[in-house]
Amino acid sequence: MTRPSNVRTDLPSGVVDFVSSIHTLREAGVSGSTIAGRCRPGGPWRRLLPGVLLLSNGEPTRNQQLRAAVTRAGPPVVVTGVDALCAHGIALPRSRTVHLLLPTTRRILPHGFATHERTARLPEPVLVDGLPFAPVARATIDAARWETDPDRLRRLLSLPVYYGLCTGADLNAELEAGNQRGTRAVRDTLRGLGSLGDTYVQGMARRLLRTVPLPPPAWNVTVCDRLDRPIGLADAWWDEVGVAWQFGARGTGEAGGKMSHLALRAAGVVVVRTAAGMLQDSPACVREELVRAFVRAARRERPPVIAQGMLAAA
Repeated sequence: MTRPSNVRTDLPSGVVDFVSSIHTLREAGVSGSTIAGRCRPGGPWRRLLPGVLLLSNGEPTRNQQLRAAVTRAGPPVVVTGVDALCAHGIALPRSRTVHLLLPTTRRILPHGFATHERTARLPEPVLVDGLPFAPVARATIDAARWETDPDRLRRLLSLPVYYGLCTGADLNAELEAGNQRGTRAVRDTLRGLGSLGDTYVQGMARRLLRTVPLPPPAWNVTVCDRLDRPIGLADAWWDEVGVAWQFGARGTGEAGGKMSHLALRAAGVVVVRTAAGMLQDSPACVREELVRAFVRAARRERPPVIAQGMLAAA
């Protein structure tokens, strides 16, 4: 974070991240002449947006830019697009501008790094560090409408599903409900990606494993016997102890090869089977079952099986 230079540390209560509106400073008793003097070239403060200051003379961080844009707009306002996706935990390169959503009843002139879009469908924000961000599906579609590179667009639409933050159906529903401007490429790309159902379930599993004290598994593994004959499939596989995790369709016997868990168990593999609903509704139970299975497997000799097609954890 950019730290202030030669300023008081007892900042007014409304100041967060060293970003403040002029109104907040005046309410706290800072005179207009003091503000003007501190904002002169070479002074300890700088203006970020009309009516919004950075109480520092350094370059603002991205969070400070976000807070400045939200401060200038005032409530109700929601940050959407790539910045919102980053706030939800998806690593994406940020654009130069902060994309804000405002109600149709409000009009603010664009300035600097902040751009404003008026909408009749202002979403309920998700607060992260006190900043209001759009839900994942809305943020994804808002960002996708402005993406012109086909490869980046495909990645943008896939990542939220890959990480289990929304479904392909959520994205399609948001696309149909929202502004249709710039949606043709988005629509075509979503159609090409298919239902993304299996990807979403695996995304939920990946998110859950981040909170489990186990080493990272390999994904989508074919398990073979000592003669290299396939005996079963594992959605996640801990090779060091011979534990297979089957979830989603395989976890409930709905996928092809529904009896593969029996062959795996007969070969000595410890198998955990989880329905997709359990990943979402009972994650604590799933975590406990995985840990118990890993501990149980570690106490016995690893079975003589071979894993093929192992993909490292991502």
